[in-house]
Amino acid sequence: MQRTLPAFFEDCATKFANNIFAWEKTNGEYEGLKYSQMRSLIHKFSAGMMQLGIQKGNRSALISEGRNYWVAAELGVLYAGAVNVPISTKIEELNDLKFRLVHSGCRFVVVSKNHAEKIRKIKNDLSDLDKIILLDKVELKDSDEIYFDDVLAMGENYLETSQNEFDQRWQSLSENDYANICYTSGTTADPKGIILTHRNYTANVEQCFEKLYMPEEFVNLLILPWDHAFAHTAGVYLLMKHGAAIASVQQGKSPLETLKNIPKNIMEVRPHFLYSVPALAKSFRKNIENGVREKGEKIEKLFNKALNIAYEYNAEGWNRGKGKKKLLKPMYLLYDKLIFSKIRKNFGGRLQFFIGGGAALDIELQRFFYAIGIPMLQGYGLTEAAPVISTNIMSEHKLGSSGKILPGIEVKIVNDADNTLPAGVKGEICVKGENVMFGYWKNERATSETLKNGWLYTGDIGYLDEDGYIYVMGRIKSLLISNDGEKFSPEGIEESITEQSEFIDQLMLYNSQSPYTVALLVPNKDALHRWAKNKNISHNTPEGQKAILNLLDGEIAKFKSGGQFEKEYPERWIPSAIGVLGEGFTEENKFMNSTLKMVRSKITDFYKNRIDYLYTAEGKNICNHQNMTIISRIG
Repeated sequence: MQRTLPAFFEDCATKFANNIFAWEKTNGEYEGLKYSQMRSLIHKFSAGMMQLGIQKGNRSALISEGRNYWVAAELGVLYAGAVNVPISTKIEELNDLKFRLVHSGCRFVVVSKNHAEKIRKIKNDLSDLDKIILLDKVELKDSDEIYFDDVLAMGENYLETSQNEFDQRWQSLSENDYANICYTSGTTADPKGIILTHRNYTANVEQCFEKLYMPEEFVNLLILPWDHAFAHTAGVYLLMKHGAAIASVQQGKSPLETLKNIPKNIMEVRPHFLYSVPALAKSFRKNIENGVREKGEKIEKLFNKALNIAYEYNAEGWNRGKGKKKLLKPMYLLYDKLIFSKIRKNFGGRLQFFIGGGAALDIELQRFFYAIGIPMLQGYGLTEAAPVISTNIMSEHKLGSSGKILPGIEVKIVNDADNTLPAGVKGEICVKGENVMFGYWKNERATSETLKNGWLYTGDIGYLDEDGYIYVMGRIKSLLISNDGEKFSPEGIEESITEQSEFIDQLMLYNSQSPYTVALLVPNKDALHRWAKNKNISHNTPEGQKAILNLLDGEIAKFKSGGQFEKEYPERWIPSAIGVLGEGFTEENKFMNSTLKMVRSKITDFYKNRIDYLYTAEGKNICNHQNMTIISRIG
């Protein structure tokens, strides 16, 4: 049998028929759906889609929050031989949504109630669209709309008379048939549609399976968006392979309401592990630190002392407790019992580890979660590789790295001349394996630029160490370039500065062949208010504004000569001038994409005048009038 996703799921559903596959909270409590029940749901929906006229190779979009029907919709489309186009629920710009649907030529759209209105507003321009399938009941249904449950009923009738035709359809699929078209996050006006075949997915699941052991009894609350490549493969399909269970976050009437449900749902589901991205990891850490701070200064000091002991004892993970560090074990275990174990209870009490992806995770964040007893095992991947390329695991990890390359995947590091570089030397990361995409939909030029002789040129900079661990430094397109042509990736510096400073929320470095590096800085207003209150300083006076700005400047200076972290990065890349911003980088203002990465080109274009000012003598002074004006408004 071909190595397709339907064949893969059939095998899982047979092997783990009575295991719970999915937990969903609908009527006030979580209810479990068995693998056998999910199979029945998928078969009915797929057969119903066949009744609606879906053909092999047709495209169908899926726009929904994570839920049982999300899995049934995707696999139902795939069983029918069609191609699923998972689209982020975070896309609010109708032109962005329209581009994806028109470019992929979707005949069907499966959509939840929260996002149906987006489709209604643009459907008159969607010439390929035949039907909108609504996952939820709505007040008024248009003539071209049908409920998901009605499609299930149609499918149930179809299967009673045409089971053979249904089986022939999914069994005729080839592993090289297209499964998904996944669009890049749209940091440009023309996002690319990544074509992933059935074999791309099944190969990556096999590659992950060899490294990531998850017992059948494991449950994962899937808090990342399910269209996210990382959540999609590692969250949905990998869990199937293990016979384990996924749980969805309780859906609110708005994204914010859904976000607020996560802490409560964690306590209800009590997951054994969680998937995370850097923005989520920072949010978890901030909540933990705020909780400790609220207990008073004495507890906060004790917590920080415990952290320092844990940092020293854990080291870089692979050398944990070795040599003289073993003398710290009794004290570490005491602090763990007194402090860290109580923090872990807020994650349900069963959480063993996080798996981090989506972007490079600062080593300080890794050390923090390792210290509290819930290691965040960093991995690396990208959608074009379906997406997982490497990961740290409990038995084999180095903090600061993105782990070892998965079995069945080759990685090489090349320079600008395409020569392979030795261990320890930075260059572009290139990947080869059955998980590598087929290409970009209707974009031969981009495909030929990215796929060369079977290798995927990722556009990421990194290196392999002598032990085979990969270190990812950032994107080539975001490189800082000095006036003498030297290049450097800013992501690590930005992460380090924001992680080391409670007063800095976000930071974007900039240098485009200039004599020095500058930065746009988003301050943590709450932390600044606390500091100013303790110092009896007012942001409404020039003296107070200067004191606050000098505080921020001092946080940056820690990474310069004579500072606490002076040797972490070359000083030429540490900002010499800072533009303080009153508004953060968010998805709403389009300065962050749906995977919560900064859209540097948009930020740079929008703040061009601020950046230009930072290259003047007046602007280089931290206490310039622009910064003082912003600080005067932080109240």
